[in-house]
Amino acid sequence: MFTISYPSVSGNENAISLPVGSTLFVVGANGTGKSSLMHRFYVQNYQSARQISAHRQTWFSSSAITLSPQQKRDTENNIKSQDTSTQSRWMDHFSANRASIAIYDLIDAENVRARLITGAVERDALDEARILAQKDAPLRMINELLQQSNIPVTISVKESEQVLASKNGGPTYSVAELSDGERNALLIAANVLTAKPGTLILVDEPERHLHRSIISPLLTLLFAKRSDCSFIVSTHDVMLPIDNPTAQTLLVRSCNYQGATVTAWDADMVEPTDEIDEALKLDVLGSRRKLIFVEGDEQSLDKPLYSLIFPFVSIVPKSSCHEVERSVGGIRDANRFHWLSAWGIVDNDRRTTEEISELKSKGIFALPVFAVESIYYDPRLQRMVAEKHASLVGSNAEECLRAANQAAINAIKPHINRLCERTVEKALRDEVFKHLPRRKQISAGQPVKIEIDVAQFIARERQRFESLIDNRDLSAIIATYPVRETPALDQVVDKLGFKGRQQYESAVRRLLMENSEALNLVRGMFGDLVVEINKGLRPVEQESVTQ
Repeated sequence: MFTISYPSVSGNENAISLPVGSTLFVVGANGTGKSSLMHRFYVQNYQSARQISAHRQTWFSSSAITLSPQQKRDTENNIKSQDTSTQSRWMDHFSANRASIAIYDLIDAENVRARLITGAVERDALDEARILAQKDAPLRMINELLQQSNIPVTISVKESEQVLASKNGGPTYSVAELSDGERNALLIAANVLTAKPGTLILVDEPERHLHRSIISPLLTLLFAKRSDCSFIVSTHDVMLPIDNPTAQTLLVRSCNYQGATVTAWDADMVEPTDEIDEALKLDVLGSRRKLIFVEGDEQSLDKPLYSLIFPFVSIVPKSSCHEVERSVGGIRDANRFHWLSAWGIVDNDRRTTEEISELKSKGIFALPVFAVESIYYDPRLQRMVAEKHASLVGSNAEECLRAANQAAINAIKPHINRLCERTVEKALRDEVFKHLPRRKQISAGQPVKIEIDVAQFIARERQRFESLIDNRDLSAIIATYPVRETPALDQVVDKLGFKGRQQYESAVRRLLMENSEALNLVRGMFGDLVVEINKGLRPVEQESVTQ
């Protein structure tokens, strides 16, 4: 059992227990103090620990043993002494020596195994020799690991204790000629497989030189081979913990410095759990403590807009409103993720007041307008963008806005019937559900007759729509109907002087970044959600959200 600890920014000393056979991933962005934390964990257990700095440049000075046993012991002591100093985080005087020691340990392990088998045979202890022979040799294990990790390289030991490599069964060559990734994979495997039982093995950023299609299976296989050791792996790749669901994960958010020394860390522990599925766990591992799930994907309009409205919150796109609901519910129902806060934002889609209220009770907020396009093309934002654009190109903003309004109205008119029918479709469904038979009616066997005057619904909606058209109320039309299904938005951006919707929408986002009035206008559409998210933020973050 290993115990590691670190001071938190709240002043507490947080301790983590690592039983033999367990794995801890330390996940965090650059600058959060991961390297300092890994160094701290190593120093706390250095007598029984082995450190593998997989992210640093490594090379072999030779493919053979270049150290005598005494030189090897002296070098190991020097390395251990350096690794306990704070300078070891950024300075390494023993890069080549580390590789030489790995070669030494690999060949020595092969020789020890061979001597044990030979000794048993010479004593005529054939049963013992068979048992020893059945135990995998380190080289055989390394070759199996390399093959299973998508590296087509085979390692062998030849005359004069030379360690050679062969690719796809081809001619042999020195391991010094391996690529960076192949060399690092070999060194990680050799270091892990030759460690003494009961060693705490720390692997720092293995993904630097290795693609995840290689490092993920390699680490998982090494964990299985060395269940007599414990592992701590520092990484940026949030998929590595996902690939190892029994591992603990420490999410490092940030750290406090005193001079050049890290004095405390802001981190959260994610225990192995089946409470949420892998996809949702991935969202958690790659996020801040506050998450908002939104409709769309990484390329849609939603995520970049909401990222501006809600800084210090992770915006996670989901394919549909149902996925948003499922994700928010999954986080809120998972007791082990008590340090997380999750909300959702979905399109309004003409939802009823009752539907909106029910969603809100689950932490899901419906847009106050039909869809996210209704925000981008809100006439108030159109005006701000048009005025800024006109000042740059020398056009008349008022004339552009009048032309945009008229062109949009003209583009919508031919689609009134279709848009009305689209809107009425949901209202009719709601009306049908209101008339579904209750249990008493079913028990009594009463006949159920549902009759809806569809024409009346459409006529009422058309009258409302035409009234908005007559009043040229583009703001209400955009907020109420799916105008993205018409050429209206293309007409708006054209008349405002932009080359396309993408350019206009990018201008809106720039406006929100530079103009606090525009940002507060949009943020005001999410009143209650802004208030909820603001709770628990630090003062400097609150100022950013409420400015």
